[in-house]
Amino acid sequence: MNQIKSLLSEADASYELRDPQPGDMGWIVHRQAVLYAQEYGWNAEYEALIAEIVAKYLRDFDPRWERCWIVEKDGSVVGSVFVVREDDTTAKLRLLYVDPCARGLGVGSRLVEECLRFARQVGYRKMVLWTNSVLTDARRLYERAGFELVEEKPHHSFGKDLVGQVWRRDIDL
Repeated sequence: MNQIKSLLSEADASYELRDPQPGDMGWIVHRQAVLYAQEYGWNAEYEALIAEIVAKYLRDFDPRWERCWIVEKDGSVVGSVFVVREDDTTAKLRLLYVDPCARGLGVGSRLVEECLRFARQVGYRKMVLWTNSVLTDARRLYERAGFELVEEKPHHSFGKDLVGQVWRRDIDL
């Protein structure tokens, strides 16, 4: 009960970003699959997509060009994000996740900022991401961070009719 109170307390809004540890990647797949099923009714196709993205990251990880951050609060993982290499000049933001218990603490904005900082540091010229129009909170984060919507395309995925979106932002070096 104290942990729940602490997570919900505005006075205790501290959290830390850290590198992944063993078990974190499985947690990412699990939590995102559960959350998107609960909040949007998405089916196991989404869990398969997350698992594929995470597996590719683990198999092909190149620390010169790629990074993952895990957000921890009071000993519990409450968020994560990835930057992966799209091509020589383009970074791709993947799987931004903020647990409902950590929303409103600035975690999402901080993760996007860290992605952009890393991309700038290693010399990427732009960053892209793919999302769906129903993810309005994430889209607002991207807009505030300077991303622009460059493509929209209807699709049927995860058991739903959705509108996929590609967002892009140039990175000032």
